[in-house]
Amino acid sequence: MKKILLSAAALLAFGFANAQDGSFKAGVNLGLPMGDIKDAYSLNIGFEAAYTWSISDKFNAGVGAGYAHYLGKTETINLGGFGSVEVDNPDAGFVPVFGTAQYSFTENIFAGADLGYALGVAPSGNDGGFYYQPKVGYQADKYEVFAGYKGVSVDGGTFSSLNLGFNYKF
Repeated sequence: MKKILLSAAALLAFGFANAQDGSFKAGVNLGLPMGDIKDAYSLNIGFEAAYTWSISDKFNAGVGAGYAHYLGKTETINLGGFGSVEVDNPDAGFVPVFGTAQYSFTENIFAGADLGYALGVAPSGNDGGFYYQPKVGYQADKYEVFAGYKGVSVDGGTFSSLNLGFNYKF
């Protein structure tokens, strides 16, 4: 895990040192859990930072990292004739390290995708998994607003959410 984090930090540092046509952006997002986890988790809260280089007038690519936190909720499990029991699901946390790409259809409308690996940090035993987030949005000179579908493929299922996000461009 230390090697992955150090590699991501080195990539970001290299990008800052050699940036001529690049830009830095950071932001927050909120999401509603979907699919495998919709009954066990109530909300996804996250933040991300990315550094991208201009590949062409309409295409940017780069690297990024962030944090995604899934809030666990209490489930009531019916035991048939034996009553029911309430189970508190623990919160789950991931640190995604990813490559990112974004294509601008017009000056303001874009589509993009983040692909990488999400390191599992909570609860104990969360090993993480493949990370992906396709997204579409609106951008201006200093900010972007987007909708995306975030997913982390883990053993036994997928942590996924439908997200809305905001990034500030530095």
